[in-house]
Amino acid sequence: MTPPPPPPPGPDPGADSTTDPCPEPGSLVVLFGATAGALGPDLGSDETDLILLVWQVVEPQSRQVGTLHKSLVRAEAAALSPQCREASGLSADSLAQAEPLDKVLQQFSQLVSRDVALLGGGPYVLCTDGQQLLRQVLHPEASRKNLVLPDAFFSYYDLRREFNMQHPSTSPAKDLTVATMAQDLGLETDATEDDFGVWEVKTMVAVILHLLKEPSSPLFLKPEVIKQKYETGPCSKADVVDSETVVRARGLPWQSSDQDVARFFKGLNIARGGVALCLNAQGRRNGEALIRFVDSEQRDLALQRHKHHMGVRYIEVYKATGEEFVKIAGGTSLEVARFLSREDQVILRLRGLPFSAGPTDVLGFLGPECPVTGGADGLLFVRHPDGRPTGDAFALFACEELAQAALRRHKGMLGKRYIELFRSTAAEVQQVLNRYASSPLLPTLTAPLLPIPFPLAAGTGRDCVRLRGLPYTATIEDILGFLGEAAADIRPHGVHMVLNQQGRPSGDAFIQMTSAERALAAAHRCHKKMMKERYVEVVPCSTEEMSRVLIGGTLGRSGMSPPPCKLPSLLSAARVPAAPSPVAYYPGPATQLYMNYTAYYPSPPVSPTTVGYLTTPPAALASAPTSVLSQPGALVRMQGVPYTAGMKDLLSVFQAYQLAPDDYSSLIPVGDPPRTVLQAPKEWVCL
Repeated sequence: MTPPPPPPPGPDPGADSTTDPCPEPGSLVVLFGATAGALGPDLGSDETDLILLVWQVVEPQSRQVGTLHKSLVRAEAAALSPQCREASGLSADSLAQAEPLDKVLQQFSQLVSRDVALLGGGPYVLCTDGQQLLRQVLHPEASRKNLVLPDAFFSYYDLRREFNMQHPSTSPAKDLTVATMAQDLGLETDATEDDFGVWEVKTMVAVILHLLKEPSSPLFLKPEVIKQKYETGPCSKADVVDSETVVRARGLPWQSSDQDVARFFKGLNIARGGVALCLNAQGRRNGEALIRFVDSEQRDLALQRHKHHMGVRYIEVYKATGEEFVKIAGGTSLEVARFLSREDQVILRLRGLPFSAGPTDVLGFLGPECPVTGGADGLLFVRHPDGRPTGDAFALFACEELAQAALRRHKGMLGKRYIELFRSTAAEVQQVLNRYASSPLLPTLTAPLLPIPFPLAAGTGRDCVRLRGLPYTATIEDILGFLGEAAADIRPHGVHMVLNQQGRPSGDAFIQMTSAERALAAAHRCHKKMMKERYVEVVPCSTEEMSRVLIGGTLGRSGMSPPPCKLPSLLSAARVPAAPSPVAYYPGPATQLYMNYTAYYPSPPVSPTTVGYLTTPPAALASAPTSVLSQPGALVRMQGVPYTAGMKDLLSVFQAYQLAPDDYSSLIPVGDPPRTVLQAPKEWVCL
């Protein structure tokens, strides 16, 4: 189409002379777009590519318009939704001949600049019908394709809001459409126009020209801005965060940084320091993040990105609360606040430092090619409440290039240890410091000398899993690493190691999960997965089955058998009180062995032969003195005692337990009749 001649000098004769002299807005570029998928308010929610751009320049001061342009865009996925095919009349063949998005954007900039110059205008600003085209389509797609959008695409006017400012008595801005705005103004539109996108742009131009003629407050003076860069910053526990601005993203790759999360939400304005990566019980990222936006409208647009992709993974997006965000990202430490007070700094986390390492050692490890901002002042060492080092530290770098140089030192050696380096965030700094301050990850506990009761937590349904075939050298830390992401769903005090009669690992363990669904998912994910050189069977079970096994029962493929103390032939309700509910104990040596992991899941390694009370057979009670039976406490029968065992040997077994004071008559020799199979001592094997 031939461009119109330059406009005559002076104001438009049709303009209202009573309008107050106000600064006129720059040129407006009315823009309309469509994707291969959803249209209208759902535009961009299905993550489909842009296929069409239609635009026209409007000069507000002279009320002149430029040439109307329409350009098809070649989409990588050429399949059109039925809704788009019906509304646009386009086909996959027509789109295959179109230019790619980067070429179309280049042509757009050239044609707009030419039209603005012909109309005698100055800088131009885009004007769209709603926020979806720019925020939900162009910016996310350009981010996925690693394209750099022109600066003009980072500010725009929303025609619906401008119309609502002029006519507040009409529908809310989010409910307006091009057709309803034209109808409210009494504008006549060309009903015969069937070229997709052309009618919308022509009608938007007519609405804009009509609004500019009305004698009211000036419009198109304050464009909306799309942030080009995510801004980091601290958050305080005293901050009040609106719950209508927070979402939770799940399914993130574990190595994702706050910049990766911000890129996933490209086009939406995230509040300063508004990305909080969540950590699991081991202090590692669990694939979740809380994101705080500047307002509720941005949050609503973010919810439309549910199951959009980050690489090959789809990300789930749900509503969250402000309290959750403050709990994760908020802090109270003045030291942390000072550390995070420097703006535009890249934060790296160093993990696995020697406990003796100081600032000089860390700076020497990083080297002069990647200097830390402020030297030693740019390092923050994480410590236990008593001042002991944890092996974690954070470092500040002035720019991305220096941070990338430091990341190349990942798994480099400092002394005899290799150091892990990761991208970090202000929220992660707060989380790590808060976690160590409130509940240390690796506390030093005093091993109890006496048994400490620890009731098994009740559960519902088959909310436990049994691990069979573990290497005998497996520790609780190995089990948590084996479960991977499922470890985040373990209940507190929910790891139970099973020992054999000699107090050694049996290759079995029970794990209590937060729900039956989580237990089933963990079993499906980890069954026959390798740990070291062995594959481990992971099968779901119930809390009752776990409790029975932990006090001596059997859980095999053929079902569950009760422990010997529950067999009817061994019970004597008339002479012996009912056995107490299952109680787990901290064995002294085992507690010292696993004490460093009790902060993760403080469940003691237990053996079925050392837990619970075995009911004394009636024959033993019949031969026991009446004075012994009348004493408070409990009788324990010992099976399998060596024939050469003496009194001192028996007493050494119970050295951590309190016997009747100065009365060894409580040790009653019992003639051991022939035992049945069900009464035989239990030996734990991998079923």
